[in-house]
Amino acid sequence: MLNLLSPWRSNSSCCRRLQASTRLAPFSNWPHLAQACRLVRTTQRGGSETVEIDYAITCVPRDQADAASLLGWWRGHWGIENRSHYVRDVTLDEDACRIRKGNAPQNLAALRNTLISMFRLEGHANIAAALRSCTWKSQQLFAKLGIVKK
Repeated sequence: MLNLLSPWRSNSSCCRRLQASTRLAPFSNWPHLAQACRLVRTTQRGGSETVEIDYAITCVPRDQADAASLLGWWRGHWGIENRSHYVRDVTLDEDACRIRKGNAPQNLAALRNTLISMFRLEGHANIAAALRSCTWKSQQLFAKLGIVKK
Protein backbone atom coordinates (compact mmCIF):
# COMPACT_ATOMS: atom_id res chain seq x y z
CA MET A 1 0.00 0.00 0.00
CA LEU A 2 1.35 3.41 -1.00
CA ASN A 3 0.54 6.43 1.17
CA LEU A 4 0.88 10.07 0.27
CA LEU A 5 0.17 12.82 2.79
CA SER A 6 -0.13 16.24 1.22
CA PRO A 7 -1.06 19.61 2.75
CA TRP A 8 -4.05 20.95 0.87
CA ARG A 9 -3.24 24.59 1.41
CA SER A 10 -0.33 26.43 2.91
CA ASN A 11 -2.22 27.20 6.13
CA SER A 12 -2.44 23.44 6.86
CA SER A 13 -6.09 23.71 7.93
CA CYS A 14 -6.77 20.77 5.63
CA CYS A 15 -4.86 17.85 4.28
CA ARG A 16 -5.29 14.93 1.91
CA ARG A 17 -4.10 11.37 2.31
CA LEU A 18 -4.19 9.14 -0.73
CA GLN A 19 -3.75 5.42 -0.27
CA ALA A 20 -3.29 3.22 -3.32
CA SER A 21 -3.21 -0.57 -3.22
CA THR A 22 -2.83 -3.42 -5.68
CA ARG A 23 -4.10 -6.02 -3.19
CA LEU A 24 -7.70 -5.95 -4.45
CA ALA A 25 -6.88 -6.67 -8.11
CA PRO A 26 -6.44 -10.49 -7.88
CA PHE A 27 -9.80 -10.88 -6.10
CA SER A 28 -11.91 -8.64 -8.31
CA ASN A 29 -13.99 -9.46 -11.38
CA TRP A 30 -13.54 -5.88 -12.59
CA PRO A 31 -11.73 -6.07 -15.96
CA HIS A 32 -8.21 -4.61 -16.04
CA LEU A 33 -8.30 -3.44 -12.41
CA ALA A 34 -4.74 -2.62 -11.32
CA GLN A 35 -5.12 -0.37 -8.26
CA ALA A 36 -7.77 0.74 -5.81
CA CYS A 37 -7.43 4.16 -4.18
CA ARG A 38 -8.83 5.90 -1.15
CA LEU A 39 -8.59 9.65 -0.68
CA VAL A 40 -9.19 11.04 2.80
CA ARG A 41 -9.63 14.81 3.08
CA THR A 42 -9.59 16.37 6.52
CA THR A 43 -10.74 19.98 6.81
CA GLN A 44 -11.05 22.30 9.79
CA ARG A 45 -13.56 25.13 9.54
CA GLY A 46 -15.03 27.15 12.34
CA GLY A 47 -13.52 24.94 15.01
CA SER A 48 -15.02 21.70 13.70
CA GLU A 49 -13.25 19.00 11.73
CA THR A 50 -14.78 17.39 8.67
CA VAL A 51 -13.52 14.16 7.10
CA GLU A 52 -14.48 13.19 3.54
CA ILE A 53 -13.54 9.82 2.05
CA ASP A 54 -13.63 9.06 -1.68
CA TYR A 55 -12.75 5.85 -3.50
CA ALA A 56 -11.53 5.16 -7.03
CA ILE A 57 -10.17 2.35 -9.16
CA THR A 58 -7.76 2.48 -12.06
CA CYS A 59 -6.32 0.19 -14.70
CA VAL A 60 -2.93 1.92 -14.51
CA PRO A 61 -0.35 -0.30 -12.76
CA ARG A 62 1.73 0.98 -9.87
CA ASP A 63 4.97 1.11 -11.88
CA GLN A 64 3.30 3.68 -14.19
CA ALA A 65 1.42 5.67 -11.53
CA ASP A 66 2.38 5.94 -7.89
CA ALA A 67 0.25 7.66 -5.23
CA ALA A 68 1.56 11.12 -6.14
CA SER A 69 0.63 10.65 -9.81
CA LEU A 70 -2.82 9.34 -8.92
CA LEU A 71 -3.41 12.31 -6.62
CA GLY A 72 -2.41 14.69 -9.41
CA TRP A 73 -4.82 13.02 -11.82
CA TRP A 74 -7.58 13.11 -9.21
CA ARG A 75 -7.07 16.83 -8.64
CA GLY A 76 -6.92 17.43 -12.41
CA HIS A 77 -10.30 15.75 -12.84
CA TRP A 78 -11.88 18.08 -10.27
CA GLY A 79 -10.21 21.06 -11.93
CA ILE A 80 -12.16 20.20 -15.09
CA GLU A 81 -15.34 19.78 -13.07
CA ASN A 82 -14.90 23.15 -11.36
CA ARG A 83 -13.82 25.10 -14.46
CA SER A 84 -16.34 23.71 -16.94
CA HIS A 85 -19.28 21.77 -15.55
CA TYR A 86 -19.81 24.03 -12.55
CA VAL A 87 -19.90 27.11 -14.80
CA ARG A 88 -22.32 25.37 -17.16
CA ASP A 89 -24.57 24.26 -14.29
CA VAL A 90 -24.55 27.39 -12.13
CA THR A 91 -23.76 30.38 -14.35
CA LEU A 92 -25.49 29.20 -17.52
CA ASP A 93 -28.20 27.24 -15.63
CA GLU A 94 -27.82 24.22 -17.91
CA ASP A 95 -29.66 21.84 -15.58
CA ALA A 96 -32.83 23.97 -15.80
CA CYS A 97 -32.86 23.87 -19.61
CA ARG A 98 -36.13 22.30 -20.83
CA ILE A 99 -34.89 21.49 -24.34
CA ARG A 100 -34.67 17.70 -24.63
CA LYS A 101 -35.52 16.64 -28.21
CA GLY A 102 -33.37 15.90 -31.23
CA ASN A 103 -29.93 17.45 -31.53
CA ALA A 104 -30.89 20.63 -29.70
CA PRO A 105 -29.42 19.63 -26.29
CA GLN A 106 -26.03 18.81 -27.86
CA ASN A 107 -26.11 21.98 -29.95
CA LEU A 108 -26.84 24.14 -26.90
CA ALA A 109 -24.12 22.37 -24.90
CA ALA A 110 -21.66 23.09 -27.73
CA LEU A 111 -22.74 26.74 -27.76
CA ARG A 112 -22.29 26.99 -23.97
CA ASN A 113 -18.83 25.40 -24.21
CA THR A 114 -17.91 27.81 -27.00
CA LEU A 115 -19.00 30.79 -24.89
CA ILE A 116 -17.00 29.60 -21.89
CA SER A 117 -13.91 28.94 -24.04
CA MET A 118 -14.21 32.30 -25.77
CA PHE A 119 -14.44 34.18 -22.48
CA ARG A 120 -11.50 32.24 -21.01
CA LEU A 121 -9.37 32.91 -24.11
CA GLU A 122 -10.16 36.61 -23.76
CA GLY A 123 -8.77 36.45 -20.24
CA HIS A 124 -12.00 36.55 -18.24
CA ALA A 125 -11.71 34.72 -14.91
CA ASN A 126 -15.33 35.41 -13.96
CA ILE A 127 -17.61 33.98 -16.65
CA ALA A 128 -20.76 35.41 -15.04
CA ALA A 129 -19.32 38.94 -15.17
CA ALA A 130 -18.19 38.44 -18.78
CA LEU A 131 -21.65 37.21 -19.71
CA ARG A 132 -23.29 40.23 -18.03
CA SER A 133 -20.99 42.57 -19.95
CA CYS A 134 -22.28 41.07 -23.22
CA THR A 135 -25.94 41.22 -22.28
CA TRP A 136 -26.59 44.53 -24.03
CA LYS A 137 -24.13 43.82 -26.85
CA SER A 138 -25.73 40.79 -28.47
CA GLN A 139 -24.60 41.75 -32.01
CA GLN A 140 -20.99 41.99 -30.80
CA LEU A 141 -21.31 38.59 -29.09
CA PHE A 142 -22.80 36.97 -32.22
CA ALA A 143 -20.00 38.48 -34.31
CA LYS A 144 -17.36 37.00 -31.96
CA LEU A 145 -19.01 33.61 -32.34
CA GLY A 146 -19.10 33.97 -36.12
CA ILE A 147 -22.89 33.83 -36.28
CA VAL A 148 -23.18 37.27 -37.96
CA LYS A 149 -20.68 39.37 -39.88
CA LYS A 150 -18.70 42.05 -38.06
